[in-house]
Amino acid sequence: MKTTPILLLALLCVVAHAADESPRLTRIRSTKMPAITAPVLFNTPQADAILSALEILPPDNPFNQDVSAWPLHPRSRAIVASIGPDKPFRYNPDMAFVLVPPDQPRVPVNVLEYPGESDRGPFPVPDNVPIEGWPGHDKPPPLADVQRRPPKYGGDRHAIVVDPVNRMLYEFFTFGRTADGWAAGQASVFDLKTNKLRPDGWTSADAAGLPIFPAVVRYDEIQRGMVEHAMRVTVRRTRRAYVAPATHFASRLTDEDLPRMGERLRLRQDFDVSKFSPPVQAILKGLKTYGMFVADNGIEWAISVAPDPRIPVLHEELRRIRGRDFEVVVAPK
Repeated sequence: MKTTPILLLALLCVVAHAADESPRLTRIRSTKMPAITAPVLFNTPQADAILSALEILPPDNPFNQDVSAWPLHPRSRAIVASIGPDKPFRYNPDMAFVLVPPDQPRVPVNVLEYPGESDRGPFPVPDNVPIEGWPGHDKPPPLADVQRRPPKYGGDRHAIVVDPVNRMLYEFFTFGRTADGWAAGQASVFDLKTNKLRPDGWTSADAAGLPIFPAVVRYDEIQRGMVEHAMRVTVRRTRRAYVAPATHFASRLTDEDLPRMGERLRLRQDFDVSKFSPPVQAILKGLKTYGMFVADNGIEWAISVAPDPRIPVLHEELRRIRGRDFEVVVAPK
């Protein structure tokens, strides 16, 4: 067969594109997504199959960047000291989510606290949308009971809805059902096909203005042996500043030794992960490669893991890791 210049150029483009793809991206793009005809909860084999075929944000998005070789922040040691070098690493089994079909009916959500920094509905919220922390490892209460929004603040009550086919993400803060329908303190919409950020100065369901779902540790990726994205971490004291991809701060403190929202931390490369169980190794390998973003104010050194009963209890092992085992990194210039 005669190879024309145009055909040769096309072949070279295909080869170059394949060379640019990471093993993670190749695996995702070669996996066929199952049909989604009804809402699917996160803690099911059906969800695992869908998530294995879902490309979450573009390859060059900050959540997908390999930071293993990034240089240290010049104040890395001081920032870690402000968080607590002797405090244990830990996790919150908190961020539940639901996957919805592309034709999921849209419903109104009454945004009560941050309407000026929220995206407009209606939103594809299904009746079985889980609330943060449900079901967890203990015997869970009925979801309908958990969904009832308390009259006063009763925790962050995050709710996360993912449309895998259209690659759209909907996240809510202090979410729940009221006598007048669904209500939330804040509502954010993220297009998982783009790198578009929240408007500068806007919050999201997280104080940093970041999406939550791309950072959550899930059962399917623990089973694969490595969490292949940046995670979210909370710390008690943050600075009145943010760094991209964050768009919002939630502090009055100005001490430069405090972390900014969006600060990137990484597990030290010389930290030995070999003595940990495979599920914990999956997390630690991800923290060495992709790191974690300071995303919200809360208990120190706590990352978010899906409250999936299939994920073993990780507290005892993670607490063997200390704040001093992390370092702050910055993007190379």
